[in-house]
Amino acid sequence: MPKRNKNIEKVEEIINDSAAPEDEEGADDLSLLPGVGPATAEKLRENGFTDLMAIAVTSPSNLSEMCSIGEGTAAKIISSARKLADVGNFLTGVEVMERRKSVEKLTTSSTAFDELLGGGVETQAITEVYGEFGSGKTQIAHQLAVNCTLKKGKGGFNSHVVIIDTENTFRPERIAQMAEGQGVKPTVVMKSIHVGRAYNSHHQMLLVDKAGELAREFPVKLLIVDSLTAHFRAEYMGRGALAGRQQKLNKHIHELQKFADKFNCAVLVTNQVMSRPDVFFGDPTKPIGGHILGHASTFRIYLRKSKGDRRIARLVDSPCLPEAEAVLTIVTDGVRD
Repeated sequence: MPKRNKNIEKVEEIINDSAAPEDEEGADDLSLLPGVGPATAEKLRENGFTDLMAIAVTSPSNLSEMCSIGEGTAAKIISSARKLADVGNFLTGVEVMERRKSVEKLTTSSTAFDELLGGGVETQAITEVYGEFGSGKTQIAHQLAVNCTLKKGKGGFNSHVVIIDTENTFRPERIAQMAEGQGVKPTVVMKSIHVGRAYNSHHQMLLVDKAGELAREFPVKLLIVDSLTAHFRAEYMGRGALAGRQQKLNKHIHELQKFADKFNCAVLVTNQVMSRPDVFFGDPTKPIGGHILGHASTFRIYLRKSKGDRRIARLVDSPCLPEAEAVLTIVTDGVRD
């Protein structure tokens, strides 16, 4: 566990030593910021700025716009948050290695697939699975949702799952089949899965904020967005809208990464593909989202069909693993070797 910030401890000692009565709900980090009264603190919380780090890493213009406060006031609040949260400090490689020990791995129910990912789907990271229709992206998402609810001894997290469904592809019947395949009761599994249907890109981004509220109530260890780019692709058509789409998608994917870091959570996003007519040799499929999504995803997996119920998963990009392939099958019980 990282050491608590000394500045925060000093402020807490002053608060504890004072004769002021305790708040029934208890003081949170926002109360440590000078110049932030109850009304401003409530505005910050309503807009998702629930801790010092969230405020410290935003910009004055963004904070001013979202919370309806002056930009000068926003700059002062951010400056104070950065001092208290110790933003900008460098860590040694040893300290980073120590932090990496909190990373957990979620099984995919396929040994070959787990080995491809270095042990399973990683927390504090975004794993992107892309492929053409029928390649099994949603099936893998369903399987991981079931596995997340399993006990840690079975490769799960024994925790809750949030699914942002953009294409109306979530099927509780499939969850029930996969749960039975794992030897657990479907009703027990489904009680730990929270599904939000996104009707447009703005709603999709809003649901990430709502997932943050849910994660403060339940131990959420997996966030699934199926699919990430469907609404963006439909709403921003033509080259003229490309810059606006990429800017909005960039903000969305960074919010997902912040969620993964904050709650030590695994984030899985599925992605659509398009065909490149200029490619005459090799595979013409290309994932939607361009370089922005390619750089933002920690792990990129290309899923393609093979014979029968077989699928080939190729690890296209990873910060620490080599490119490789794994063969898996999708059967009634779920994803298997």
